[in-house]
This record gives sequence, C-alpha cells and structure tokens, in this order.
Amino acid sequence: MTEYDVLIVGGGPAGLSAALNLGRSLARVLVVDADRPRNAATLNSHGFLTRDGVPPSELRRLAREELAAYPNVEIRSRVRVAGLRQTGAGFEAGIGRREATETVTARAVLLATGLRETLPDVPNLRGFYGMSLFSCAACDAWELRGRRLALIGESADLADRARLIARWTESLTVFTHGSDVVSTTEEAELAAVGVAVERSPIVELVGDRGRLDGILLADGVRHDIDGGFVRPEWDSDLSFLDGILPARDDDGHLCTDRSGRTDVPGLYAAGDVAAPGPQQLIVAAGAGARVAAVIVHDTVGVATAH
Repeated sequence: MTEYDVLIVGGGPAGLSAALNLGRSLARVLVVDADRPRNAATLNSHGFLTRDGVPPSELRRLAREELAAYPNVEIRSRVRVAGLRQTGAGFEAGIGRREATETVTARAVLLATGLRETLPDVPNLRGFYGMSLFSCAACDAWELRGRRLALIGESADLADRARLIARWTESLTVFTHGSDVVSTTEEAELAAVGVAVERSPIVELVGDRGRLDGILLADGVRHDIDGGFVRPEWDSDLSFLDGILPARDDDGHLCTDRSGRTDVPGLYAAGDVAAPGPQQLIVAAGAGARVAAVIVHDTVGVATAH
C-alpha cells in the first residue's frame, strides 16, 4: 500500500494545476487520470492566456512535461479509481485500468474528474461537433462572429443561452428539436431581439468534413447555417465514492465553499465537477491552483484567506 499526501482524481486543467502547485509545496502527489477528457473533440482551445488557440491535448502534454520535473508528483494515465473510502487517517483508494489492482492511501483527496457530456439526439451531430458546432460561447464564438448561427438544445435554459450567443451575431436561430423548452413568452422576447425559434425536429445536419452548411427540419424547411452551438446535458460520474456522500446542488455538481472544500473533511473539488459546473480551461486551472494552496494550509493548520 503506497502512501501519498494528496490523491488527485482527474488529469484535466484543474487536476494538473493543483498537482503543480502541490508538488512545489513538497507534497507527495498522485494524479489518477482515465484520459477521457470532455473536450476530446475540440481542435483548438481559446481564452487561455499565452496559449490561445492551442489544442487541449497540447495543453495537457505541456502540463505533464512540466510536472515531470517534480519527483514527488506521480501521474498514472488510463487508470481509474475503482473505489474511494474514508479511513481514520484520511482516504484509501483502489486503482487500476478496469478494476482495482492496487491500493493507495492519501491524507486528502481532490476530485477534478470533470463532467460527462450528453449531446442532443440529432442525426450526425457528432460529425460537426468541435469543428463548426461548439458548446462554449466564451471559448468559440469569436471565430463564428457575424455568421448565420444555430443554437441546438433541449434544456430549460435554452432561451438564456440564445440571448448570450446573440451578442456575436445578428442571425441566430434556435432549434428545439421538437422539445417544448422555449415558452411562447420567451419566443416573443427572442423575436424582439431578432432571434428566431424553430420547434420542428431536426432531420439532418448538412455539410462536409465538419463544416456545417444547413439544417433540414422534419417540416421540410431548410435553414442555411454557417455554424453554431449545442447545449449538452452534463453529469458527473462519482460512483467510485464508497460510502462518501458529499453535498451536491440540484444539477449534481459538488457543493464546496469558496476554497474548494466539500462538506466531507479532507475531500476537495475543483473544475467542472464542482458547482456551478462547466467552465473555461483557464478558470478550471485557476481553481486547481487555489485549492492546492488551501490543501497545504489546511494540512498545517494555517488559516487562509483563499
């Protein structure tokens, strides 16, 4: 049984940033990463200072290369936590590729698992996702500014997301794919700012090699579209928590204080898995750095303003 100061579950920007800062604080750290990032379909990430336009995979590669300089930080790739439980001294975890083949202990655990993404059930949507259809306006709307855009979704906040995306274009159409998630009042409000709503189910997304040209509806209408956004549904897979029940909000995200502490002593969360949910890479990385400092302070019993 190998002992660590901190076990980090998840090797995205939050987890790797936390690992860097914990490593520099002389903590012995293990990062367990299943290598299934939510942004795997994204060709280029944006909004990360000094790395604008860099592929997410390159950001992870650079981070791991930097972490290799710290002998007290260990990264296990394509490995998952099969079970995590509390002990008198902290936590005990079974880890392995499919099932637990090794047991490790840690005084503290940082959950940075990110979220699983479920896209609307629209024909051939995956063929355009990450190339001309995206989920994050702050990340990708600049490249689509001024074009004929679509917003596809079946979530209750679709009208609010439409108001946001309309900032980047004067030609936006909301497609509810047959769902009744935009009320007649919201539709009228959107129409007042030039945003159209189409309620007919989508039959086909038209385009080639990831470039969207149009959207064909069940009522026979075709809309010429140059790109746009999709509203996914997100959920977190924390089934490996064995008898540990940290508080969650109504959307299933982990509730933490402003320093990343959950209501379970020694258990922290950062990145998308923590409320309020999905965030830009640079925000997740900042959250990881913040929580790392808090873990160090909590370990030595120092009050922190973080």
